[in-house]
Amino acid sequence: MRKHSSRTSPGGRSRRIAALLKRELAPLIQRELNDPRTAKATLTGVDVAPDLSHAKVYVTHLAGREHAHEIVAALNKAEGFVRRRLAGRIKLRVVPELRFSYDESVERGMAISALIDRARAQDRDTDEVKSE
Repeated sequence: MRKHSSRTSPGGRSRRIAALLKRELAPLIQRELNDPRTAKATLTGVDVAPDLSHAKVYVTHLAGREHAHEIVAALNKAEGFVRRRLAGRIKLRVVPELRFSYDESVERGMAISALIDRARAQDRDTDEVKSE
């Protein structure tokens, strides 16, 4: 029985294309889009459909969730420009259609981390009271 390598495993090509798109999109969004709304956008991930026709691109922004709608709208408006630039940089027969989406996982992670820190501080306070 043959083991699957990254080249033959199901979804292996999709993962490699996603990594390639992420590597190429990050500097393109930062340097080549002349939209001030996207200047502080950070690319956090790319998911590519198994048939390679679509890619969902996840972004965050330093300003947080309050600017999410503006950033996603600006990036989706520039999708055609971004695809054309990508086509010149990567060797794919067809560049996937890009759909930009705000990634809330960073903010959720920070909220969970804050809850954990608060719980630890409360545990320390109760331990100190018990030891006195």
